[in-house]
Amino acid sequence: MTDDLLRATFHGFEQIPLREYAERAYLDYSMYVVLDRALPFIGDGLKPVQRRIIYAMSELGLNASAKPKKSARTVGDVIGKYHPHGDSACYEAMVLMAQPFSWRYPLIEGQGNFGSSDDPKSFAAMRYTESKLSPIAEVLLGELGQGTVDWTPNFDGTLEEPTWMPARLPHLLLNGTTGIAVGMATDVPPHNLNEIVSACVRLLDDPDATVRDLCEHVRGPDYPTAAEIITAPADLLSLYETGIGSVRARAVFVKEQANIVITELPHQVSPSKVIEQIANQMRAKKLPWLEDIRDESDHANPTRIVLIPRSNRVDAEQLMGHLFATTDLEKSFRVNMNVIGLDGRPQVKNLKMLLSEWLSFRQTTVTRRLKHRLEKVERRLHLLEGLLVAFLNLDEVIRIIRTEDEPKAVLMARFSLSEDQADYILDTKLKQLARLEEMKIRGEQDELAAEREKLLATLDSKAKLKKLIKDELLADAKKFGDTRRSPLVARQAAQALDETELVASEPMTVVVSEKGWVRAAKGHDIDAAGLSYREGDRLLAAVRARSTQQVAFLDSTGRSYSTSVHTLPSARGNGEPLTGRFAPAAGATFEALASGGNDDRLVIASSHGYGFVTRFENLTSRNKAGKALLSLSDGGHVLQPAMVASVEADRIVTVTSAGHVLAFPVAELPELDKGKGNKLIEIPKAKRGTEKVVAIAVVPAGGKLLVQSGARTMTLAFRELEPYLGARGSRGGLLPRGWQKVDGLAVES
Repeated sequence: MTDDLLRATFHGFEQIPLREYAERAYLDYSMYVVLDRALPFIGDGLKPVQRRIIYAMSELGLNASAKPKKSARTVGDVIGKYHPHGDSACYEAMVLMAQPFSWRYPLIEGQGNFGSSDDPKSFAAMRYTESKLSPIAEVLLGELGQGTVDWTPNFDGTLEEPTWMPARLPHLLLNGTTGIAVGMATDVPPHNLNEIVSACVRLLDDPDATVRDLCEHVRGPDYPTAAEIITAPADLLSLYETGIGSVRARAVFVKEQANIVITELPHQVSPSKVIEQIANQMRAKKLPWLEDIRDESDHANPTRIVLIPRSNRVDAEQLMGHLFATTDLEKSFRVNMNVIGLDGRPQVKNLKMLLSEWLSFRQTTVTRRLKHRLEKVERRLHLLEGLLVAFLNLDEVIRIIRTEDEPKAVLMARFSLSEDQADYILDTKLKQLARLEEMKIRGEQDELAAEREKLLATLDSKAKLKKLIKDELLADAKKFGDTRRSPLVARQAAQALDETELVASEPMTVVVSEKGWVRAAKGHDIDAAGLSYREGDRLLAAVRARSTQQVAFLDSTGRSYSTSVHTLPSARGNGEPLTGRFAPAAGATFEALASGGNDDRLVIASSHGYGFVTRFENLTSRNKAGKALLSLSDGGHVLQPAMVASVEADRIVTVTSAGHVLAFPVAELPELDKGKGNKLIEIPKAKRGTEKVVAIAVVPAGGKLLVQSGARTMTLAFRELEPYLGARGSRGGLLPRGWQKVDGLAVES
């Protein structure tokens, strides 16, 4: 393609680099999102779509005293005349302004299904619902036609729309707002009308008031629900001083006999979601204090969630503290008071900056309103002056109108009238002129003159202008103000309870089968061997525990795994495989188990005759793959651990497959965290392939050792162990003939 052809092809177009075009286009889009969609204007606190909805409804005559009209009619006007975007987004913005659970002071009064606090987006289609403006919308619209705002052409230039609303109250702080722009966002919480007006009055009286002074009036946000605000006063003060922070709200509950009833939820928290969160914990056995949960919410009680504890002994405060920490019953709200100021730029503002700029906006608005009214009064006085001349010279005026070809010019010359005065006289009907009375005209002139003087005095005096603004603020507060809904209560943020604190301490017996199936039975008098097992399976070991404790399992590689006793399946069934909870190495099998408190001591030993004392805490691990505990040599097995009551007084008893028994004080064995340990009993080299340690036991002073051999049991009292006493690592003594094939050891206290 030649250069001439190229120039001809792109004739009349600007050629710029793609990078420059993309950068310019993105910046234009970003500014549009920031200024014309996502962030509110400080003057009326509205985003463009909200402003256009309110204005369109006022143009349709849908004020508070009118009959409502179909919402589709309003949405059609909004998107057809002022906001050429999607109808669903426009309708959703409209619905939000009508939901009393979403906005503190709704601007729209809706009839029909406008959603619920459980599901705010469950509102009916716009063809079914009706709407009109609420009484408080008057605060935004009341002065619209009084020269208070600038007007701008709509998107197609056929109509004009207000650039902002002449708000009589700082709506931005009353209902708050949220929005996400490009590179910035806004989150302004709602506030109580009376508190905001009180702060405005304070700032009018004392322009040097600090944020701390203003916080004497604005104590904190005021959400549409009665959930408690538990943020500390110092944190709220910091929030208002910086314009950034967070507010924490907490549900309200009462006790009704043995039940706990939740009556209020934090703003925008769904009751069904909270119920689901609590139910999930109950199903996961993480909330054993609760028996049941019911949703009794209805029209009379919008929020009524009933929690039924398992017994009267359950501490309601402790239980609710756990639920506050683990569910949406306690929620934190971000605050980022980023708004478009009077200079047209977005900025994060503190409370004083917000109120000061709004009062400046209000002062400008009131000044424009007064000047607009002054112009009307002066024009009316001017016209009345001409009308009075016409009344006093009525016959002459009638003669001029009847006889003159150009009565307007003659009237202006004859009576020194202005063009407006002459037009007004000529536009007045004859019968009205005849009925006019001089006294009525002069009376109206006096009233208007007095009003003009008052307007001029107010405009010329800053003090009077401030007083007028203050009086109007107080009047609106008296008309629309209400009491605070969200109580401010000083509380600490809730902390979740440990699982053991939520579980009742009950005696349990943990049973493990040879194939690694685990279950837990209530009580300590359980015949573990008599339980039913899967075909081809039988008892491996059982241990006594408490429901609040941990239980540890040792596998054939010497690794230890642990879980909470109360999470184990009931012994009514066959239990569940340990491989479902843990991830042992391929081919590894579970060989022993133990349970106790973290500081309880026990002896860990291998079949090769080595072992050590350790604390139970060293057996616990949150890792599914467990932790290394006992080092085993080839062919070695883990023995069932033995619990130690007293390191100084207890004796360790070790028995081999050849019937050799050695007893020695526990104090002779070192305490380790993990490892191979020290030699417990001597096994001659020649017998190391055939003789192994069968079991170990720890016998307390005054206790008895039970030696099990087949179906027989031999009982040895503590003092009867003396023939088998020896130094750790020695050979020990031989059991009597007939008892040398030992199946296991047990201890009686």
